[in-house]
Amino acid sequence: MAERRARGGVRLKSDTLALLALSDGLRDWLDLGLRWLHVIAAMAWIGTSFYFVLLDQSLRAPKDLADAGAGVGGELWEVHGGGFYHVQKYVVAPRVLPEHLAWFKWEAYTTWLSGFGLMLVLYYLEASSALVKPGDDLDPWVAVAISIGLLATAWIVYDVLNRLVSDPRLLWPALFVLVALAAWGSSELFSPRAAWLQVGAMIGTVMAANVFFNIIPAQRELVRAKEGGREPDPAPGVQAKQRSVQNNYLTLPVLLTMLAGHFPFAYGADHAWFVLIVLMAIGAWARLFFNLRHTGRTHWWMPVAGALAFVALAVWVERADDTAAAPTTPAHVALGKQVFASAGCAACHTLSDAGATGTVGPDLDAARPSAELVADRVTNGLGVMPSFAGKLSPEEITAVAAYVSSAAGK
Repeated sequence: MAERRARGGVRLKSDTLALLALSDGLRDWLDLGLRWLHVIAAMAWIGTSFYFVLLDQSLRAPKDLADAGAGVGGELWEVHGGGFYHVQKYVVAPRVLPEHLAWFKWEAYTTWLSGFGLMLVLYYLEASSALVKPGDDLDPWVAVAISIGLLATAWIVYDVLNRLVSDPRLLWPALFVLVALAAWGSSELFSPRAAWLQVGAMIGTVMAANVFFNIIPAQRELVRAKEGGREPDPAPGVQAKQRSVQNNYLTLPVLLTMLAGHFPFAYGADHAWFVLIVLMAIGAWARLFFNLRHTGRTHWWMPVAGALAFVALAVWVERADDTAAAPTTPAHVALGKQVFASAGCAACHTLSDAGATGTVGPDLDAARPSAELVADRVTNGLGVMPSFAGKLSPEEITAVAAYVSSAAGK
């Protein structure tokens, strides 16, 4: 009886998720609105991060002795938009606070909130088809709980690690290993596309939590100290700056996962978790090049090395896909071509081999998806694409997946 009650509880949770599922029209409008907001906020947040890191690394000692005596630690002259700007940074704080202070926080909060909203609309409420790994018997509500739990776990592990390890030469390799573990684990738990987004959401949660729990509280403490007539403690500000710089290096890896949904050949590749961490490493490497350049150290071999790593990864993925996409038999592929035509795939997709020029769904010649990814989409559907699980037999789905993966881009 206890087992029956437990099974009933699982069904109740799954039925609840099903009831919460949105209509196609409402989901599409929420997708548009939340994605637009997400991109706008992310642009503001990333742009702010890029600017202030450039500013910090471009500061020069103040030339005016009065400024130095007032606590100014560095200054920078800038020209932009037809005007000149003179920016000064204090070692800790000015002697008297100005009447107006510009705060930079809502960019981060809005990015995270809109991103979580997208996860809710596109993945959590559609967990059975969008989040759960194809062929896995993981219950949808369990997958959602694991996904949310991993967001919180990512922040806790990261924060504890930062408190225990202060040497960046040890901290960054440890963080890379943790990201690699997250990528591999997510690929084992979730669908290919959701796995990449899960890793991006975990890193994005870490970045937003850095702002909420460390950076903004440190800045508020500086303000309170000045308002209370106390000498500010520089330690919280130093720690906040460290977290801010770490966020800066994480921006491009997270941006990659925001764009990855457009590139099924990448998130659907064999060993997609490895592809993800290599691309993330290239993104962080690009930030390192620019951050060093801001300090006057330009190493042109760094972008060359990054480009070579990108090309090497592309060659490796293509060779792996060519090996994995070898058709079972010509008859099997021929059956898949028939299914592609009879199921109406040509109405939505472009595939030269089939004479298809549809523009509703992805261009299969450009995407060159793996057989695994095609089978996942045909079976479970995603977005405007419906599931064909009840319309095509497993053999037909396998056949059309083999056909598309072998014919795309040829």
